Amino acid sequence: MREGQVVAKSTAATRLPIPEAVSPTAQSVLVVDDSRAQRRILSSYLGRWGYRVFEAASGAEALALCDAHPIDLIVSDWMMPGMTGLEFCEHFRGREDGRFGYFILLTSKSEKVEIARGLDVGADDFLTKPVTATELRARIRAGERILHMERELTQKNRIISRTLDQISKLYEVLDRDLLEARRLQQSLVPERHHEFGTAEISLLLRPSGRVGGDLVGFFPINENAFGFYSIDVSGHGIAAALMTARLAGHFSGSSTSQNLALKPRKRGGFAARSPAAVALHLNTLMLREMETDHYFTMLLGHLDLTSGCAVMAQCGHPHPIIHRAGGRIEQAGTGGLPVGLISAALWQDFEVQLDPGDRLLMPSDGITELHNSRGAMLDDEGLSDLLRRNRTLTGPAFFEALTWDLGVFAEDEDFPDDVSAVLLDFNGLRA
Repeated sequence: MREGQVVAKSTAATRLPIPEAVSPTAQSVLVVDDSRAQRRILSSYLGRWGYRVFEAASGAEALALCDAHPIDLIVSDWMMPGMTGLEFCEHFRGREDGRFGYFILLTSKSEKVEIARGLDVGADDFLTKPVTATELRARIRAGERILHMERELTQKNRIISRTLDQISKLYEVLDRDLLEARRLQQSLVPERHHEFGTAEISLLLRPSGRVGGDLVGFFPINENAFGFYSIDVSGHGIAAALMTARLAGHFSGSSTSQNLALKPRKRGGFAARSPAAVALHLNTLMLREMETDHYFTMLLGHLDLTSGCAVMAQCGHPHPIIHRAGGRIEQAGTGGLPVGLISAALWQDFEVQLDPGDRLLMPSDGITELHNSRGAMLDDEGLSDLLRRNRTLTGPAFFEALTWDLGVFAEDEDFPDDVSAVLLDFNGLRA
């Protein structure tokens, strides 16, 4: 008779006003209760509202249904023989299928400690017995909103994950290309040290990233002279590197007929063209033929191996530094505008006389404008100190020591800007 009485209550309950059905965003609801009458009451409500309803009389049976069907919402009694609703919730949350379900516990408990325990295990909401249709519907709709947001977030996360995966693959390809570009750019400076009898030249080129906008080099002119250059293209990265590659072609040592810094001699061979005239020609070329927003600073010159006289043009590049054999340090140069900025720019040649034992250093602004962690800049004075410190070193050994000292000053192995330099050591005529 007790069962009959519960059924009678169920029949009475169905005569109460039931909220109108709407198109549910959650398709399936699992009702878990050891009371068949209670299950039928709840299932009746949910079925009329348009849900696909599953029923389970125990926690174990409910877990089996969750394995067999995708369950969106669960309405489970707390107090059940065997596995309680709380234990079922804990097992449900421990599943590894990655699917989120909204869990509502039916309870007659009202103590805050018990409610907190249920939330800690994984319950999302609570319904207090006896359950009314209006409250059930409100809780279900709240669960649907949470499910909708969770699944929308999951979908967006999948999109983000796929996008990141694609970006990662593209980055791998780009990184390989940049590494190859770095090797190609370094090949523009195949020889870092060369002796010309009475003088020797050494080159430093260290991009701040995979590729950079600095370029250094030299080229033979004739038996008595060689040319040299230090260039810094505005910006960094691929565009700047492509510009350095094009400029390297204009100062090629292997293709003297294409070298803008050389002019043919009447008796054969080549002579040096005025560095200022070369800068003017490059400026016209940049503004008229190269469709680019880049410009570059430059020191271009040539050294007479017999007299030690260096003729140069300075185009916005840092001033060259002369370290005399006696220890005195001097600056040279006339300043000047970068190449590729304005069509009316003009440059002029200047001379530097090197005596035996003197050296000439042409640094990029990546050296002179290097900052440490306190914001102090190396500047010309700091570079002069490093020149004095490494006075006894020449060639690659000098640049190795200089790079080490720059790293100590910056307190970091990674420089924020490209670091490059040209070093001329004039030894004079040998006996």
